[in-house]
Amino acid sequence: MNRLSPLLFSAAAIALAAALPAKAQSLDAQRAQIKAAIDSAERGQFDPAQAASLSRHPLYGWLEYANLRRNIDTVSTSQAQDFLKRYNGQAVASSFRSVWLPSVARRQDWPTLLANWVPTDNVGLRCARLNALQATGKADAQWVSDAQAIWKSTGKSLPDACDPVFAVLDAKGGLSAELRWARIDAAADEQQPAVMRSAARGLPAADLTLANTYAAFVDKPNASALNWPRNERSRRIATDGLAKLAKGDPDATEQQLPQYANALQLSAEQQAQVRYQIALWTVASYGPDSARRLNAVPDSAYDERLHEWRAREALSRGDWPAALTAIRKMGPTQRNDSRWRYFEARMLDKTGKRAEAQPLFREAARSATFHGFLAADQLGLSSYTLCPWEPNDSAQAQAAIARDPAIVRAMELFKIERNGWAVAEWNDALSRFDTTQRRIAVEVARDNGWFDRAVFSLGKTPDEQRLYSLRFPLHHDDAIRRESARHAIDPAWVAAEIRAESIFNPKARSPANAMGLMQVLPATGASVAKSIGLVNYGGASSLYDPDTNIALGTAYLRQLMNKYDGLPYVTIAAYNAGPTPTARWQSQRPGFDPDIWIETISYKETREYVARILAFSVIYDWRLNGNALPVTDRMNGRLQAKRKQLTCPSNAEKTAD
Repeated sequence: MNRLSPLLFSAAAIALAAALPAKAQSLDAQRAQIKAAIDSAERGQFDPAQAASLSRHPLYGWLEYANLRRNIDTVSTSQAQDFLKRYNGQAVASSFRSVWLPSVARRQDWPTLLANWVPTDNVGLRCARLNALQATGKADAQWVSDAQAIWKSTGKSLPDACDPVFAVLDAKGGLSAELRWARIDAAADEQQPAVMRSAARGLPAADLTLANTYAAFVDKPNASALNWPRNERSRRIATDGLAKLAKGDPDATEQQLPQYANALQLSAEQQAQVRYQIALWTVASYGPDSARRLNAVPDSAYDERLHEWRAREALSRGDWPAALTAIRKMGPTQRNDSRWRYFEARMLDKTGKRAEAQPLFREAARSATFHGFLAADQLGLSSYTLCPWEPNDSAQAQAAIARDPAIVRAMELFKIERNGWAVAEWNDALSRFDTTQRRIAVEVARDNGWFDRAVFSLGKTPDEQRLYSLRFPLHHDDAIRRESARHAIDPAWVAAEIRAESIFNPKARSPANAMGLMQVLPATGASVAKSIGLVNYGGASSLYDPDTNIALGTAYLRQLMNKYDGLPYVTIAAYNAGPTPTARWQSQRPGFDPDIWIETISYKETREYVARILAFSVIYDWRLNGNALPVTDRMNGRLQAKRKQLTCPSNAEKTAD
């Protein structure tokens, strides 16, 4: 069994403790004290005496930051500059500057803003700097060039701070009609009619009228376009407007395209752009005209997205020869992906060409992915490909990274649930680390219970994909086993759900208010708690308790399993998308093989979620038991099938999803 090393015995933990101030109270007591002080500062109750007692704590800078941010509009220049000087080069200084400089700009204290300016990607602050230069008489030729660069940088809306910059730029003659039209064109491509109208202000009257007509068309195509100038700009705008219409109403777009194509002489390429969108937004719902509209798109306009949909549409109709043809029209990189290698083999098998399918199944089975595992099942192999990498880093190397001041601060911030600040410190540290140091930093985070760093910080090299013990953490496994046994659910599946939903963060909370390890909604939690007689359920806050969350989430999976005839692959879809779309997919494609049913789920998120959970389940089965239930049996809820070993053959692809 693969278990995490307890924090107490971790070299990184020892180094981390050594980096903290040497005080009599425990680490937990120190964290409670600094957390309380930060909370008080944010409420406007900063206690100087309490702060003084914490002056040697690694998070003291963040305590100061919390107090300064609370009163950002009254922070004096000397206070701010002193803070920036003391914490120069640290994440807390960058965070402070990002909230202080906008305050300085609001006060129009331009000399102070310029004195403390550092280059940034923040467009609002870049415009604030240009405002400062203008106000202090420094709007030179470079100023004009910088302002024009921002104007041309995007067709989307820009921050309000840029409005006075562009007003001055216009007054200086730096906003030519050519530049205005360039932004109008870019905004049309982004399907932003409001930006088009804003950019048009200042054009001569006739041009202004035309530009506003263009914007109205992008907003909603209308017959005015039939009288537009027959030039490339009109054709471009018409293409953009029709492409936008196709997203909401592909039927109307198909009907209207010929008249605009004829009136404006749209090129074959422009018509293909519109037909691409018509086909895409038809097939995304498997509309009855999907195949015809896909065939109306010339091959030259196809990209990987539409190639996938053409194959998927044929699968949804059970037209195996058409699906095979669609897959074989993909480019070599896409076609060689394990997903489409597998489905090319499946379509050959479905059309009676089993011998031709075998080598393709073998190629797909080299990959440690959902479709690679499916391919191994099709071949009847006794093992799955898995090539884990367990680096043998020394305790000294790990301790050195754990002592890094930014890592110390990141871990401490994570422990007191200041995740945004923790990520700022983490990113600062990783910006200085090489590949090995970055990997060791992830190990330090893992040993401190911050599991998602492996997901967000690894995968930059092929070998990092093989760090399964880091990328697939395992925690609360006793509760997972206990509740899975109680509800006759595969524990590897439960672990996979937790990995996908929260990456083992018990405090996770989604924008939809799903909470805890298995992202249970409060209403669902209350309903399930009542149904299973969980007497100690204390409301929504209980969902942050790992044992409670696992008990409720696992019971909910069992309820869904009962509803969906004991089929895990349908249950997983419903867990992600809800009952209404799942019922629609069941009614549209009854009796489909599970792998094809999954691939034809119309929601990209759910389609990938189901495949991901099933693949993750194999990994977690290996982590929990050293072998794995075949994914084909797992999909169908057959838990007693002969299990597979996981091995690394010499010809295996060493990477994995």
